[in-house]
Amino acid sequence: MNVKQRTIKSDVKFSGVGLHTGKQVNVTLRPAPENHWYKFKRIDLDGQPIVSVDADNVSNTARGTTITQNGASVSTIEHLMAALVGLQLDNVLIEIDAPEVPILDGSSAIFIDGIQEVGFVDQDADRDFFEVTDNIHYSDADNKVEIVAMPVDGYRITCMIDFNSPVLGSQHASITNIDEFSKEIASSRTFCFLHELEALVSQNLIKGGDLSNAIVIVDKEVDDNELDKLQGLFHKRVEVAQEGILNNISLRHQNEPARHKLLDMIGDLALVGKPIKGHIMAARPGHAANVAFAKRIKAQIKREKNKKGAKVYDLNAPPVYDTVQIMNILPHRQPFLMIDKILELSETHVVGLKNVTMNEDLFMGHFPGAPLFPGVLQIEAMAQTGGILVLNTVPDPENWLTLFLKIENARFKNQVVPGDTVIFSCELLEPIRRGIARMKGVGMVGDKVVSEAELMAQIVKVKEN
Repeated sequence: MNVKQRTIKSDVKFSGVGLHTGKQVNVTLRPAPENHWYKFKRIDLDGQPIVSVDADNVSNTARGTTITQNGASVSTIEHLMAALVGLQLDNVLIEIDAPEVPILDGSSAIFIDGIQEVGFVDQDADRDFFEVTDNIHYSDADNKVEIVAMPVDGYRITCMIDFNSPVLGSQHASITNIDEFSKEIASSRTFCFLHELEALVSQNLIKGGDLSNAIVIVDKEVDDNELDKLQGLFHKRVEVAQEGILNNISLRHQNEPARHKLLDMIGDLALVGKPIKGHIMAARPGHAANVAFAKRIKAQIKREKNKKGAKVYDLNAPPVYDTVQIMNILPHRQPFLMIDKILELSETHVVGLKNVTMNEDLFMGHFPGAPLFPGVLQIEAMAQTGGILVLNTVPDPENWLTLFLKIENARFKNQVVPGDTVIFSCELLEPIRRGIARMKGVGMVGDKVVSEAELMAQIVKVKEN
């Protein structure tokens, strides 16, 4: 049975201060339609711009995750995102009147409690999971980060941290199903080392920190003068507890830092844009690595989408036009005839085929030691394919030429080498007027896009009947 998408039953409001800005923030979560995912609306800015929770919109990962779109930014989004993912919500609009999500108690617990109070409502559309079918790896050797996603039915996460500290050494945390998030992970608070705290204060950050929303790990000897200084900054007397942390708060879990790192990771992986089915195993993750891994998953989603959308052609089926028939329409001849077959042709689109072989003249001089089919000739082949489409609108195509007027947004994404068969497709972007056509062209080898461009061409009569 398919799982349905769901949103919240009614609005949920939260208020607090931003950890780094110290500004008062009001947040309202609102129900959202199907296939909406998570979006912020900056209601304090002109035009109330929307900022989508998307890995492509990440603009900063220092001390939290910041997303930017349409001239607006929202920072420290990860704890709220973790709550939404942990409660398996698919569609929520988040109205916010400041540039930073409130820190509250430094965890996701308050968000979880508020959302659970209003409850959920199922929607008609099925939940659109990204299912891990093959291992996806990410590593950062400099920071000793390793992350891998493996196939499993459900959402399972294992996290290991190791700060090479006598106080905070190696810790592990895990959940075997996302259903466990609210009970096991949501209450785990953010943490930092004492030396980081001092640096953040000197950088005019953590203006909203009050020592009640973070675990402070003491990784050095601290004298009374330093404790007095902290009291002056945070208006609270603190001492070093037996566990090697400031006694501003008590640990909720023996491995609370590892659990919070797992929380952050769930929140950051919301940037994928859909719920995940898979087992994520991470060693020493952080916001930068989480975002890089989310982008890797998004790239996999895009590849799978292209693969599903790519039409498979029977290359042995009779073509619409073979090489001889193409030469009856186009004026090009070898070595500049770039199309071998036309596979499909309609009033709005055309599909052509180019077999790339090593015995073509161009490979004598174009990277002969590492032969590549030139990008400029891919565009030419694309244009010749499009020329067939435009010339199909006149009864005597042999008396006309197709001339380029413009090439825009040309991109070359993968190499084309001898032995490849390139499928070029051209689709009209608007109806042909006065012999002028605007087309979107795409070249593919298998399920990989190798080139794409927007072309404008005009047919010109050169012979009279």
